[in-house]
Amino acid sequence: MRKKTMIATAIAGGAVITALVAGPSVAAVVQGAQNGQHQQSGQKQSPNGHGRGAGDQAGNHTGGKSSGHGKAGGQGPGMGSGAGLDAGSSATGTMTDEQKAELAFMAEEELVAHDLYTAFAGLYDTPVFGRVANSESKHLEAVRNLMERYGVTDPTVDHVAGVFSDESLQKLYDELLVQGQASQEGALEAGRTVEKTDIEGLTAAVEGATTAPDAKAVFTRLLEASKHHLTAFGG
Repeated sequence: MRKKTMIATAIAGGAVITALVAGPSVAAVVQGAQNGQHQQSGQKQSPNGHGRGAGDQAGNHTGGKSSGHGKAGGQGPGMGSGAGLDAGSSATGTMTDEQKAELAFMAEEELVAHDLYTAFAGLYDTPVFGRVANSESKHLEAVRNLMERYGVTDPTVDHVAGVFSDESLQKLYDELLVQGQASQEGALEAGRTVEKTDIEGLTAAVEGATTAPDAKAVFTRLLEASKHHLTAFGG
């Protein structure tokens, strides 16, 4: 499957620790309506990198105030609350067996991100890891809702932190955990690797969900959220 090829590429390429570029991170507000429109407002960020932002999501979902991690180490506008990730009023369609397998894979992939960021949050003072870990939990719930709709067995039931049934995901987790434990910059680079892999896979999922409008709506919102996470990690 294409997703496993992406994971293998991420592992084979290795994780190169890069210096973070100074500058504020972009505020991330997860879209809450199917048309993707949103409004965003925030206070001006102060010179030392500290700031807060607030975002209103269009439709029936409203995001509250949120803060994230600036690229230069300061705190700036960051991730949204994760509201609006469900399929809303989008109709349930049909999925092929391959798409259902990808959906189950996606659920474990969300847990890889969650478990890595939770581990890094316990090692480093920067708040970005804890915030994105919380967001990944919301992403997992959105994927679980889709699995229930389409009768897909949930591989994340009774999950033990750091343990995954898919071998490629287990290998990715183990290698990125070691990288992130070495330094904070290594952990941020690990986060960028995870989010870039997610973005590539979700882009393919959106393009392929031609017969499942509800799945396409969820994948589109998860894709936008992953882009915001990548920015929060300095990508």
